[in-house]
Amino acid sequence: MKIARFRTGDGPVRLGRVDGDTLTDISDVPGVGTSLRALLPDLPLLRDAVLAADGARHALADVVLEAPVDDPQKYLGIGMNYAAHAEEARQAGIPVPETQMWFNKQVSCIVGPFADVERPAVSEQLDYEVELAVVIGRRCRHVSRAEAPGVIGGYMVANDVSVRDWLAKRSPTFTLGKSFDTHGPLGPWLTTADEVPDPHDLELSLTVNGEERQRARTDDLIHDVYEQIAYLSTVMTLMPGDVLATGTPAGIGAPTQRWLKPGDVVRATVEGLGSIENTIVDAP
Repeated sequence: MKIARFRTGDGPVRLGRVDGDTLTDISDVPGVGTSLRALLPDLPLLRDAVLAADGARHALADVVLEAPVDDPQKYLGIGMNYAAHAEEARQAGIPVPETQMWFNKQVSCIVGPFADVERPAVSEQLDYEVELAVVIGRRCRHVSRAEAPGVIGGYMVANDVSVRDWLAKRSPTFTLGKSFDTHGPLGPWLTTADEVPDPHDLELSLTVNGEERQRARTDDLIHDVYEQIAYLSTVMTLMPGDVLATGTPAGIGAPTQRWLKPGDVVRATVEGLGSIENTIVDAP
């Protein structure tokens, strides 16, 4: 099942079930409401009612899609987690971590799947990173690798937009260089975990103005999705709606210094999950 947050015109944000090119409003189903983060823990019990919902129907082309989860407690990303990307970084002189290297993206960076992405006035080193995003479905702690599939609510496409010089020189923890406003496009909707039988067998790709820059499969992950959840939940309680960006493959702009500039259109795709597309604009 695919669940989107959407609005029509200037109306309020609602939840909808996506079926092909059509979206059916499910917000009036008892227990559903308008927050996907709040819905996630109860979704297994409400699943049949959501599938049977016959609310107002809209063509996807007629609605504005918002980030499926816009208010997670945590948005975490992992660095250099694809083998080819780690080698790319090593050749560029960047040390490759021996363990999982996590950083925060502040949740205020989250925007919708087709929202503009701002190039900040303080840098021209704006870069892209297509990623498989995991959304946690229920509160959990000390999750083993074997238990990890059971705590995943679903998956999305993410572009972990990065400001490289702020990563390297002004914020060694990565937090600031990963957290500029608008640098967290997510979507286009949440695909529930039951529709993704193997998250380690998906193709990712990214284009800039139609030119392919990244293409890889998730079987190149160094630390797979389940290992990531086990590692993180050793430290912290993961909450429903928490977003984990699981790493980006080779082909980012940094090694060639091909930075994003205003007017560029970046399209990121994950097999079976859809595509997000964002236009680069100058920050106001």
